[in-house]
Parts: sequence; structure tokens; C-alpha cells
Amino acid sequence: MLLQTVPNSRRHNARAETPEGVWVYWSCGRRDDISRVRNLSLGGLFIETREPVVVGTKAKLDFLVQEGQIGVEALVRHTHSGRGVGVKFTAVRDGDRPHLGALLNRLMR
Repeated sequence: MLLQTVPNSRRHNARAETPEGVWVYWSCGRRDDISRVRNLSLGGLFIETREPVVVGTKAKLDFLVQEGQIGVEALVRHTHSGRGVGVKFTAVRDGDRPHLGALLNRLMR
């Protein structure tokens, strides 16, 4: 599995709300979970979770959406107690970036 590095950004990408319900399987530390994605951009996303997550923790995320499978590595950038966590993508699996772009296009219509 090849990964492409994602350039550093401070919300340089538009975020798409996910009212239809986009879900992601994610691993963070020794924890695995399935959570709803509240919003998404090419650079990161916000995941709903009530479980505490430490800022700076690495995470792996896998989407399974109609656009195709999307796998990314990420870093927890901020937490909102009882609401969720914001993560910044650090790498996208080779070939998955077009699927991520297609998902964002669908959500932003």
C-alpha cells in the first residue's frame, strides 16, 4: 500500500458538511471505532465520538463510500469533549485521492 504525503495546511480547503451521513472506520492508539463524519475537506475531517482522544495521536481512517474505498493516515489536531475530534490528514493511500475528491464534489452540490 503506497501513501501520498498531504501538504501542511491550516484549513486551506473548503469543508463540506455531511448531512447524508458519511461514516469512517478509524484506529487511534489501541482503539478501533466506527464514527459519523460531521464535515470533511481534502485536508481533514471532524469525527463524532464521546470517547476522549489525545491531541497529537496518530490515526488511520478507512471510508467505504459510493465513490470507492478511501484510506488515510491522520493526526488528531483538536478535541471537543463529548462531541468529537478534528483530524488533519497526513497521507492518503495511493490512488484514493480521486475518490476523496469525488466524495467532496458530491457533498458540496
